[in-house]
Amino acid sequence: MTPIAGQARELAKDGAVPEGAGSLSRAGDLFQLLRDGKARTRAELAVTTGLARSTVASRIDALMSSGLVGPAGEATSSGGRPPSRFAFKPAARAVLAVDVGATHVIVAVTDLGGNILAERRLSQDVSDGPEAVLRRVVAECLSVLAESGRTAADLAGIGIGLPGPVEHSSGRPIKPPIMPGWDGFDVVRYVQQSLPVPVLVDNDVNIMALGERTASWPDVDNFLFIKVATGIGAGIISSGELQRGANGTAGDLGHVRVPRGDDVLCRCGNYGCLEALASGPAVARELSAKGPKAANGADVLRLVAEGNLQAIQALRQAGRDVGDVLATAVNLLNPSVIVIGGSLGQAGEHLMAGVREVVYRRSLPLATTNLRIGLSMTGDQAAILGASQMVTQHVLSPAVIEATLQATG
Repeated sequence: MTPIAGQARELAKDGAVPEGAGSLSRAGDLFQLLRDGKARTRAELAVTTGLARSTVASRIDALMSSGLVGPAGEATSSGGRPPSRFAFKPAARAVLAVDVGATHVIVAVTDLGGNILAERRLSQDVSDGPEAVLRRVVAECLSVLAESGRTAADLAGIGIGLPGPVEHSSGRPIKPPIMPGWDGFDVVRYVQQSLPVPVLVDNDVNIMALGERTASWPDVDNFLFIKVATGIGAGIISSGELQRGANGTAGDLGHVRVPRGDDVLCRCGNYGCLEALASGPAVARELSAKGPKAANGADVLRLVAEGNLQAIQALRQAGRDVGDVLATAVNLLNPSVIVIGGSLGQAGEHLMAGVREVVYRRSLPLATTNLRIGLSMTGDQAAILGASQMVTQHVLSPAVIEATLQATG
């Protein structure tokens, strides 16, 4: 069982299509050729796949009956009736994408191409507990779905990002440090009581990495997304695959020790953690101790925008601290692109200057020869785009397409 198939619960086994299922048994593979949106004729697909044209025709008919593939005009005729072209229809189904942060919830409806059709943003403390938060999430999902002109019957699935470690195979949070009451909570089952579709759950930084890479760096196979906000974490994509680790904690940079923080206590109980020095609340505390009053990361950004020199210097030092940890990650993982996101990432070059200063100085020269470090281009939509992509990767995979066609055929 794949992790996603196990979590979705709708398809108990990866490759659930029975042996001898006939011409539909490879319709999912054929569909992958059409996912790029390019229109093709049956003859072109037959040449590309090496399949008989009659076989291609039966599989195209099956995909058209699902609504995922539709007519896309006619090709130029070389004599006789012009051949029909077919293409993937992203608007055929809808996806609900949910970003649950420490103090916010974003709910959006997208199509299967990741295009955002409607979106809601609201304040919500994750510390209010799973039932309170998810009750509101479900209500907002139903509301924004109606606003987009879609219905529950149009849904392909729901993707949810949470601000803590998640066991991806079950969708349950695992000992999340800032989510009291969430440990082991069955998020999938709770949501499916109101919306009985596949529900996939992951750590928020993982889906941010997925969203940023899909939208802005689709050809980059070794990629790090660093979220610097209330917490600090990394989403790791290596050889084109998202890396979650054995227990869903891969990329937890926030609790790596930084030498200059030996006397700084972190909320995890250890001293010198990166999060205790460079997160939004940490930078705000440091500033307040020196004079300029800042209650949180938003206040830090306001002071930076106003040109406050102490705030700018504090943010640059936070960038150096992040760079201290990233230098080791660069030597270990050898990414070709590092993207800085999260709320403090909105401060742009001040944070980035500190990161670059240390990473290029401390990492091995060979590891940084072609390394690019930049700011997030998707901004606060990274998690929504990633949650949508997480669902579409699952529901449009060959095994799920085939199983769906078998169930409806």
